[in-house]
Amino acid sequence: MEEVSSSPPQPPSPLLWDPRTVAVVATMAVFVAFLVSGLAVQPLNVAFGIWFTQIFVFFGVGWFVLRATGRDPVRYTGLSFPSLAPVAFGFAVGVVNFFAIVAPVQYVSQSLMPKSWREIYDVADIFRGQSPVEMALIVASVSLGAPVCEEFFFRGIFFQGLKAHGGRPLKTLVLSAVVFSAFHLDPVGFLARVELGVLFGWLLLRTGSLWPSILAHAANNLVSTVLFFSAKYLESPQEPTSQQEAMTLLIFALVGCGTLWALLSATRRFPVLLGGPPRPAELVEAPEPPVRLEPLPRLLRLAIPWMLAAALSLGTYVALDPLGVQLSQIDLRYPLTPVPEDAPDALHAEREALFELRVRARRGEIPLGEYVQERARQSSQPRR
Repeated sequence: MEEVSSSPPQPPSPLLWDPRTVAVVATMAVFVAFLVSGLAVQPLNVAFGIWFTQIFVFFGVGWFVLRATGRDPVRYTGLSFPSLAPVAFGFAVGVVNFFAIVAPVQYVSQSLMPKSWREIYDVADIFRGQSPVEMALIVASVSLGAPVCEEFFFRGIFFQGLKAHGGRPLKTLVLSAVVFSAFHLDPVGFLARVELGVLFGWLLLRTGSLWPSILAHAANNLVSTVLFFSAKYLESPQEPTSQQEAMTLLIFALVGCGTLWALLSATRRFPVLLGGPPRPAELVEAPEPPVRLEPLPRLLRLAIPWMLAAALSLGTYVALDPLGVQLSQIDLRYPLTPVPEDAPDALHAEREALFELRVRARRGEIPLGEYVQERARQSSQPRR
């Protein structure tokens, strides 16, 4: 009898992953990396640490996840640049939305939250005691780095992955906005950032591009930064009362809401503002097929360049700025308790003088020991 040859063994079928699972696992990995960066890198230098976190945590991990699952990062996240109109519209909406919704919500949250929370979660702390160069780097990271890198991950990857099951994306839009806000670890600004997350996600859904949400994010951060520095450096003859503040905010909110309504109404008459007519529902709500994880050697080739770049940037900073590292170690050794808002003016002036002393020590104008002595003294003072 003729011998029947057996068919050659079939290679095992590749393991397929649900895109939602990939998005959740990636977000957990980013959160761990975010905490590690916050504890190990940002204490070295705030300006360097913020840029490091944005580039290597939010953007780098996100880029690796997409390449590791065989997806094109630019096409998948919507990073292809659209026409100028939706980009300009995104920036305009970001500015108006700040006055119409973000500022009033933030004001109410600050009024309702315990005063101690407002002192602990004061985002203005990142600007205190910084040199002019560091201040410029922080402003650039807030107005440029954060919008690009955070939108790339939270809207381009996390939100897109969560809506991979198909159907109406409203619940997914809100959930991704909540997670985006929670990442900031700021209960005072939580509700305002949830609203921002919903706005940014809606812009991505409506335009199909990430750039309108990036520009809206940048506009929001830029306006808040400009207002912060204006309040800090422009002297007022007298401090406004809380009633005057509330009335001013109400006027801005009413004008902002009217302008926001006008902008959104204009998109119905001029669809080009959002990149054209609404995308078909079957395209927006279409489910995403499972993805295949690349083999281990390929994963290593994808990860190693990012890991080497992160290690090289960290090592370069430590080598080039030993004084900055020393100052950061001093700050960690002698932590400061926040000065209460209603504390005497002398205490606020004393704290501001300490921050100015740090800037002078950073420039080499005074011995480092002088700053150490004053920092240690204020650190040992009981809270009043």
